Amino acid sequence: MLVTETFPFDGGRQVSAYVPERPIEAVVYCADGQLIVPWGADIEAEDFPSTLVVGAHRNRDETLRLHEYSPKFDPAAFGQHEEFFIGDLCAWAGSRFGLKVPRERTAVFGVSASGEFALAMGARHPDQFGAVFSASPGAGFRPSEDTISSMPPTYMVAGREEPFFLANARRWANSLRDNGVEVVMTERDAGHDDAMWRAEFPRMISWAFS
Repeated sequence: MLVTETFPFDGGRQVSAYVPERPIEAVVYCADGQLIVPWGADIEAEDFPSTLVVGAHRNRDETLRLHEYSPKFDPAAFGQHEEFFIGDLCAWAGSRFGLKVPRERTAVFGVSASGEFALAMGARHPDQFGAVFSASPGAGFRPSEDTISSMPPTYMVAGREEPFFLANARRWANSLRDNGVEVVMTERDAGHDDAMWRAEFPRMISWAFS
């Protein structure tokens, strides 16, 4: 079941959730929610842990979307969106769905620019997320070594036909491993592709929660 509500943030920002029919066993928070949240149906159709997928919708302006997802471009816009995501979105999900899910059963997910945002949230809020899923991440967020060493276990995927994003994913994976973080780094025969990201999502769920 899909649920959508509108928050006051930024003059009116929608958030959506895919609510599984079975009791909730795990939660994935995501940016680019209008793209990712419907993928929750794929998880429910297979024998995976019953997973609530909660997402904040992206800004329709691509430049402003990048500013919200990466502190490199506009730290103020990034900070406001981070506060909305970590505060309002997560609090709404906890209240709206009566969540009693431990941190170890909670992940943050994103693709492309929001894949970078997911990495940022994992690095900046390791007490809140038990896993990070990042697909084809952008290159604007570069954490310090002391920050990266506290990252939750991280699953990354990128396509061999998207060299910029693949190189960035490899850099992240190598840096995380060098700092003792558990990492899965998967490379697919694909480009910068919604279909590739969607196909990988159930594998991420299985890795983190099964």
